[in-house]
Amino acid sequence: NCGVGFAPAEPDKHDWLIGLMEGVEDIPGTALAEGIDWTWESFPEYLDALDDHHWTMDVGTQVAHGAVRAYVMGERGADNEPATPADIEAMAAIVREAVAAGALGFSTSRTIAHQAIDGRPVPGTFAAEDELFGIGAVLGELGTGIFELAPMGAAGEDVISPQKEVDWMCRLSATIGRPVTFVMVQVDPAPELWRGLMDASLAAAEAGADVWPQVAARPTGLLSGIHTTYSFLDPIPAFAELKARGVVGADLVAALRDPDLRRAILEWEPDEAAAAQLQHAAEHSYLLGDPPQYEPGPERSLAAVAAAAGRSVVEVALDAMLELDGDGLLYLPMLNYADGSLDHVREMLLHPRSASGLGDGGAHCGVICDASLPTFLLTHWGRDRDRGERLPLELLVKKQTHDTARLYGLGDRGTVEPGIVADLNVIDFDRLRLGVPRVVTDLPAGGSRIVQGAEGYVATIKSGVVTFEGGVETGARPGRLVRGAR
Repeated sequence: NCGVGFAPAEPDKHDWLIGLMEGVEDIPGTALAEGIDWTWESFPEYLDALDDHHWTMDVGTQVAHGAVRAYVMGERGADNEPATPADIEAMAAIVREAVAAGALGFSTSRTIAHQAIDGRPVPGTFAAEDELFGIGAVLGELGTGIFELAPMGAAGEDVISPQKEVDWMCRLSATIGRPVTFVMVQVDPAPELWRGLMDASLAAAEAGADVWPQVAARPTGLLSGIHTTYSFLDPIPAFAELKARGVVGADLVAALRDPDLRRAILEWEPDEAAAAQLQHAAEHSYLLGDPPQYEPGPERSLAAVAAAAGRSVVEVALDAMLELDGDGLLYLPMLNYADGSLDHVREMLLHPRSASGLGDGGAHCGVICDASLPTFLLTHWGRDRDRGERLPLELLVKKQTHDTARLYGLGDRGTVEPGIVADLNVIDFDRLRLGVPRVVTDLPAGGSRIVQGAEGYVATIKSGVVTFEGGVETGARPGRLVRGAR
């Protein structure tokens, strides 16, 4: 969870924690403010509050560095000032209390790409080793819990730090005897950097450490449409004015189909800088299509389609977004697509030290919908890929069930055998497919998010209870909070 969370929480810091979450994870602050009841202060009290809720799945928690640091250090923590020995001891005590109460681990962020709504990096971004090792020692002391992080350079903003980050992670894991897992994707400035990080993790494992790079099954990219937070059309004054006036939904679709407004959009003449930015975006944006294409070839880029048709990139983008009753989307891969293919991802997924992850389900909800990664792993890598080799279905299932459960200390699930929690998906594999992502406004305070459906799930069973049948909820809520390893 990238070092952000809602516990522990001083009563006068609720708005600040919301701003931290909104800035880092692009979840509307208004929705968070209306949806959170703040019946807790400590992390154990937070878990008690979660115990009162039931879901269609089990949920687990990690204690977040950002919240812990700010709780202990106040503004010094929020400003990323160095922690004193007393600060570290106090933070370790909170983490000890949280893990003892049931947190599955500790989470931190060290990438400057993660910032609060006020522009400040997440508390803990620049934490020194004594702070990281002081907190990590708690997991070793308790003999449970995972240490999770988004390391420096994770988003390609720094290609020197990642190797140094892995070095201390390996030392930490060896010292505390607990697993460490970190975000790892291919980055454009150094497309081969990931190989060294993988090799270091494997070498560390052979020396007794337990370090797991978390890899994504497809590019991490922005979805761009007329309803999304980011749109390819944002720089165009006529479109920006509509958004500023609050024109949304069907009204926005109708407005963009008006001939006069369409003419105003297409006749926009950008200055030199804006034209260069537009062309760069067009060369790296792809028509997502239906079914969605997450490994597009160069011929699907917005620039290539426009050139082949003899039309402007703005016209092609506008028409593509107005398809599917206004739900058409462009796809802008930001990470994990430096080579224009997913051949490297296949290598990552096959690596013995990789963990399948990075499926943001609730985060970045206005531009990303990666909750569909589990289905994508099965359909794309197990059946549909046509731009390279696929992967065995058995590996894809094991990697995101058994392997994930064991990494987080959950030995009571992830396999189909007597005595194991009966969490199952019954799948018609021939029919399994992802739908087109679309924007819905169902969050508190009218907040919007992107959702993506799937066909081919015959039934979903949680703890032996059918929660979805034919993709439709049954109303059953057998899911509970999972407290601690088991």
